[in-house]
Amino acid sequence: MDAPPSLEDLIPDSAVEDPDSWAQQGTDAPVATDIDAEVEVEADTPLTDLPGMDLAWPEDIELEPLQQLEPEEGIEFVQLLDDRQQVALEDAETEALSASLVLGFPQKEPPFSERGDFVSRFQALSTIEELDGDDETVAQLAARAREDEELLGNLLRVYGYYDGEIIRTIGAREVGEDGGEAAPRVRFDIIPGPRYKYGAIDLGDLASALDAEELRASFGIQPGDYLQSDTIVQQRFNLDRKLGETGYAFAEIDEPELLIDHERVEGDLTVPVRPMGKYVFGDVISSDPRFLSSKHLAEIARFDAGDVYKRSLEMDLRRAITATGLVSTVSVTPREVVAPQGDQPGVVEMDVGIERAKLRTVAGAIGYGSEEGIRVQASWEHRNLFPPEGSLRLRGIVGTREQLAGVTFRKNNFHGRDKVLTLDAYASTIDSDAYDANTVALTGSYERTSTLLFQKPLSWGVGAEILASDERNRVIGGIPRPRQTYFIASVFGRATIDTSDSLLDPTRGFRLTGFLAPETSRTAGDQFFYLRNQVDAAYYQSITDKTVLAGRLRFASIQGAPLYALAPSRRLYAGGGGSVRGYGYQSIGPKNDLGEVTGGLSLVEASVEARIGTGFFDGAVSVVPFFDLGAVSINRTPDFRYVKYGAGLGLRYATGFGPIRIDVGVPLNPDPEDSSVAVYVSLGQAF
Repeated sequence: MDAPPSLEDLIPDSAVEDPDSWAQQGTDAPVATDIDAEVEVEADTPLTDLPGMDLAWPEDIELEPLQQLEPEEGIEFVQLLDDRQQVALEDAETEALSASLVLGFPQKEPPFSERGDFVSRFQALSTIEELDGDDETVAQLAARAREDEELLGNLLRVYGYYDGEIIRTIGAREVGEDGGEAAPRVRFDIIPGPRYKYGAIDLGDLASALDAEELRASFGIQPGDYLQSDTIVQQRFNLDRKLGETGYAFAEIDEPELLIDHERVEGDLTVPVRPMGKYVFGDVISSDPRFLSSKHLAEIARFDAGDVYKRSLEMDLRRAITATGLVSTVSVTPREVVAPQGDQPGVVEMDVGIERAKLRTVAGAIGYGSEEGIRVQASWEHRNLFPPEGSLRLRGIVGTREQLAGVTFRKNNFHGRDKVLTLDAYASTIDSDAYDANTVALTGSYERTSTLLFQKPLSWGVGAEILASDERNRVIGGIPRPRQTYFIASVFGRATIDTSDSLLDPTRGFRLTGFLAPETSRTAGDQFFYLRNQVDAAYYQSITDKTVLAGRLRFASIQGAPLYALAPSRRLYAGGGGSVRGYGYQSIGPKNDLGEVTGGLSLVEASVEARIGTGFFDGAVSVVPFFDLGAVSINRTPDFRYVKYGAGLGLRYATGFGPIRIDVGVPLNPDPEDSSVAVYVSLGQAF
């Protein structure tokens, strides 16, 4: 009510007393003025004739033409990233990572101790490094420089430099021999500052564990150590693994927390650990005992009841059950049945949950070999017809040179992990380059095998065999050879020491296998006793990342009986894809007057090859030059009268389960009946 007069003219006292009534009075219509009036003007009307234009247009003003600016030499592309002009430090050590990226290190004291690893990690993650130097633009460089500056700051903190500073500069670099073209270059000067150390370390309830000192020793961080977040992650993993391998089945470790104190230049680390008590193994309990019994699963496990719990053994049991091929899914879960009491550990039973897989398999294969002809193979198998893990397999082969019908019973994991009981009965007809044999046989074996999942340094097998075979040497030129019947019984044993790094594609290590088989044979009313033996050795050595040299030797002999007393199928031969490449299967050895390979009593083979990787198909293809030799002798000791050499080139294509092998071999000293080239296709290396 006491407003100044100017305000009273706009808002009278009646409006203040009753604003609603005053607002409803409305306003007076606007008064048109010359300024508000709309005037129509033609588009080409001169400026001097515009209505309301009272100012005279200057006629004598002349504007100077714009001058084109020349670029200054050494111009810097500054202020591209923000409003601050930044200048590189002249006394810094520099590392040029590319034409567009330079790192400077001006700090001398304290020295940047992690500089080498820091630069390598930054170079691997830098977004500027991803640019193509020929196509980059200032805008691209500026945008990526912001990201790289943030990356550098994060990396400094990873290594414990929490007071670091990054000075960013955009400058110019010369391109071309004449130096006439300028292009941008980013430089980061890195001043890491002091490196922080660990202060207090809190590991939660770890001190309450029975093995507190041993567990604490596995966490390799102590107060006063330099701080590095990578180390925290690694040592947390080490502690978790140690807990799992020392009996703490239910241990928990929460995410670490790091509190940085800039005044102390330290970081206090807290890793909440809850050991939850120590345990030993109890029983293994199957969720489907009629399919895979609890007793059988306990035989597969690598632990016994009462052993200290280890997480690795729990996972090993899961892998072993998966490897049976009988389950589609499997879980192994520890369950407390006795709680820990004082210094006494608790007991956990291992609950195994399984879901059955499809158990019947029908398989077939068809192939052709230049020496073996056509071969068609088919089989039917039920993998758990006799639980647990008792399989029945029916198989048959029809081919140019081989026919077979057989039935096999196999019991996997029989009284122990990877121990296999096999009974096999078959009838076969084989017509090879060396002999023609009609055979009925029954074999049995018990072996400890090395598998793709569990390759073993030592594997072995023992067994026995009985057979009846009606055999003769091949018919040559229409001249029939007399057939002869042999009744043979044998026991055998085999052992292999294997230090190689792969069953199918080794790159280092060696293998050594020995085989012995005392055998007896009755033919034409005579009984003969003899000993078959064989030694195989192979060695593998990586020469470079892409090249492996491999070599093998084989020696075999038959002691105690003359050559004629042995069935042709039991004699020694050489030749083929696993022997001397370039020659047919069993085509190397002494020959009779009709040109028939008679086989021998001793054999020596040797092979060497280089497995050279290529860049084709992402490095999956390798080329393999090779050289083989083999000699078969009539005598029990080699006399090298019949030595054959073969050489050639192979291809390998690496798959997830092993290499596919194609070898083309050429005989170097062939006989007239030998082919000029032989091709071999299989899975896995030749040896």
